Amino acid sequence: MATLAGCAGGAPVDVRDAATAAPAQWHAPLPHDGRIEDLNRWWQQFDDPLLSDLQTAAQAVNPTLASARSRIEQSRATRVAAGASLLPTLDANANASRGRQQPDLPVTNTYSAALQAGWEIDLFGRNQAAWDAARARYAGAQAGWHEARVAVAAEVASTYLQLRSCEAQLVKVQADTTSRNETSRLTDLATKAGFQAPAAASLARATAAQGNALAVQVKAQCDSNVKALVALTGFEEPALRSRLADRAGSLPVPALIGVGTVPADVLNQRPDIFIAARDVEAAGAEVSQAKAARLPRVTLGGSYGRMRIETSNYELEGPSWSVGPLTVSLPLFDGGARAANVDAARARYDESTVVYRAKVRGAVREVEQALLDLDSTEARRDSARAAADGFDASYRAVEAKYRGGLGSLFELEDARRSALQAQINLVDLERDRVAAWISLYRALGGGWTPAAPAPSSDAPQPTTP
Repeated sequence: MATLAGCAGGAPVDVRDAATAAPAQWHAPLPHDGRIEDLNRWWQQFDDPLLSDLQTAAQAVNPTLASARSRIEQSRATRVAAGASLLPTLDANANASRGRQQPDLPVTNTYSAALQAGWEIDLFGRNQAAWDAARARYAGAQAGWHEARVAVAAEVASTYLQLRSCEAQLVKVQADTTSRNETSRLTDLATKAGFQAPAAASLARATAAQGNALAVQVKAQCDSNVKALVALTGFEEPALRSRLADRAGSLPVPALIGVGTVPADVLNQRPDIFIAARDVEAAGAEVSQAKAARLPRVTLGGSYGRMRIETSNYELEGPSWSVGPLTVSLPLFDGGARAANVDAARARYDESTVVYRAKVRGAVREVEQALLDLDSTEARRDSARAAADGFDASYRAVEAKYRGGLGSLFELEDARRSALQAQINLVDLERDRVAAWISLYRALGGGWTPAAPAPSSDAPQPTTP
């Protein structure tokens, strides 16, 4: 048995061996405008308190978080059951009987009560491996709850950002629409007075109608974003619209995040990486468990109690006990089922290591992509603002020229389109910059650490991730 025990366990699983996908350094520009050590309160550091309130509400009603908490409870129960298999069992039993065992014996009443103990001696580590796997799955389920919180927070922030950028665009479009309508009115007057050709009035009316249609389209998109926030947070729509009106068209400005650590440190901040590592650990333990299932099982039983026997001739009462049986069972033939289970467990282990490496590479890519987006939007910000100012100044000049009768309506509309597009591009750029910060927040794991506990289903929940 000692010889067999030496062959039972699988190769030791070291998750660090699977982490070689992380490069030694970042290859994207790092932001140096500021630094926040604790991402857990990052949403409170925006200049928009409504965003923090939306995050709190979404965390309370999101079904994904409820499912994650349920998976924690399931994994906890599995872990407890797996740990119990390492310990002896103890059952209480009592029985009573009346009968005649042989024709020449009197009728006998028999009463007994005893404690029955049993223990599977985990000689080859099968039960220990099952407990190791359950423990890893439980740790992964806890991290999954944090991963769900970070995902919900990022989704709420992205939807809120889309709404605010849509409102900012709507302000620009509505101002442009007002200008188009005024130009159409003045052109109609000039046409009736004989100073403009009828074609100019038709063009002015067409551009005004185009502006009105664009304003309706953008407003519908804004309304759609509001309804998305209602669904995410559970807010009543009238109350949400009332609070949104205070900062309509104003994009939230985040505090800044510094990324000064090496890529390998991301492994300590990403719950999904932690989950993948626990999957590798659990799969390795399941390989050992499957191997041990092919080896003998040793069980030991015993009991202690009292017994009473009554007949017409005598009565007996006293303690009763037994040690054993000591049972050794060795699987001889199962049609290859246990060997197939070992092969399947090894395949799952190989798959989990591949998935883990891919997640490491994906995490590094997500951080670097967010860093690149931040650098790109920062580099384009001044140019986009200068372009918007320049096109606006050009439009004002052409408009004044047209009002004075020295310019054509075609020139005015061309300048108007260029100015509006430049303003929308500037809003889009600001939106993309905040979106890059949100992506970086999520790519860094939202401030989660492996030491952060996940609550049980009845524990009070934290406000925001």
